[in-house]
Amino acid sequence: MKRLAIWAVAGMALVLVAGAAQAFAQSTFTVPFPFKAGATSLPKGDYSVFQKDDSNLTLRQESTGKEFEVPFTKRLAQPNPPVTDPQIVFDVVGDFAPSYTEYITVYILAEVWKPGADGFLIHAMKGAHQTQTIKANKAKQ
Repeated sequence: MKRLAIWAVAGMALVLVAGAAQAFAQSTFTVPFPFKAGATSLPKGDYSVFQKDDSNLTLRQESTGKEFEVPFTKRLAQPNPPVTDPQIVFDVVGDFAPSYTEYITVYILAEVWKPGADGFLIHAMKGAHQTQTIKANKAKQ
């Protein structure tokens, strides 16, 4: 019975450590413009990003708690020099508004990077475009 209690406590500790590791792996970004992530259009705001499984990332809108799954197409090798801060990269393109009377800027989530890890390719833009990088918010101490 004592051995079973020890194993139960050890199991609970492992679950807590795994949860803490996932929370540590999250990064929060302030995105100052509406954007597209996969097939979803999202408003500007604060978002947490974390890996859900082997083919999806999750974006959590901090103001509402809503979560959006975003598939990634492949892992990207760390650049040289390696990434030192968590960051997300957007492809920036111009497009006409649905009314075809106004030219608008469209931001498409393209890459997610964490320090010391390979990146995630979400969208590969072909043709002329610009990029905009947003670094993670600094943790409050």
